[in-house]
Amino acid sequence: MEKTMETQKPEKKFSTGAISAAVWCNEAVKDGKVSSYRTVKLQRSYKKDDKWEHTQSLREADLPKAVLVLEEAYKYLVLGKGEDQVV
Repeated sequence: MEKTMETQKPEKKFSTGAISAAVWCNEAVKDGKVSSYRTVKLQRSYKKDDKWEHTQSLREADLPKAVLVLEEAYKYLVLGKGEDQVV
């Protein structure tokens, strides 16, 4: 079964309030060689009719929180992402 963002869990997630940045590990195959790369998904969560929804649209008040979680994701990616790394 192929893993998708819906079934796979992020490698690491940083959040403050309703804003989160998730680090995803991805694989690509080129010329028979598998290589991995990471992406970061930024989102805002909100509740609608007792159900949690997610959007990539941010309000003005969300921007400082977005900066904070993106900085933490960047530090995680740059300073190390090994299993023994504590961030």
